[in-house]
Amino acid sequence: MVLLRRVIGDALRARRQGQHRTLREVSTAANVSLGYLSEIERGQKEASSELLAAICEALGARLSELLGEVSSTLQLAEGMEGVLVPVEPSPVPAQEAKQSSGAMRAAASAPAGETAPVRQVATDGKVSVSVHQETPLKATLRATRKRDRGVVYAA
Repeated sequence: MVLLRRVIGDALRARRQGQHRTLREVSTAANVSLGYLSEIERGQKEASSELLAAICEALGARLSELLGEVSSTLQLAEGMEGVLVPVEPSPVPAQEAKQSSGAMRAAASAPAGETAPVRQVATDGKVSVSVHQETPLKATLRATRKRDRGVVYAA
């Protein structure tokens, strides 16, 4: 299942990196701690509307622009089968659970830089969305947006 906070974080990071700015520069301008901004960008923390507005202002963007990007990414993802549906746990026998748990730990300890397999890709001409299945319960949605000025960035 794709989390809204992760899509928002990806959009914020893409804007910041597109401007070649550091976390420190943006966190100072938005009056938010560097660590908290980093957690927001990584989708680990939910940002309030006030905080999102401050970050957008620091990035020279309107909140409506950011939310529009997030909305178009989610709209495209909704058309991808099984991406925005919650994962329902199924009863697993104890022995199978132990084996599954070990496999998930092995997947989590994969070498850095090794990418998860791409499960699905969709595009509408301006936005491309791909889903990377990291574990049975964790999928990452990656959006690449093409700007009107010909600049391309990925989140």
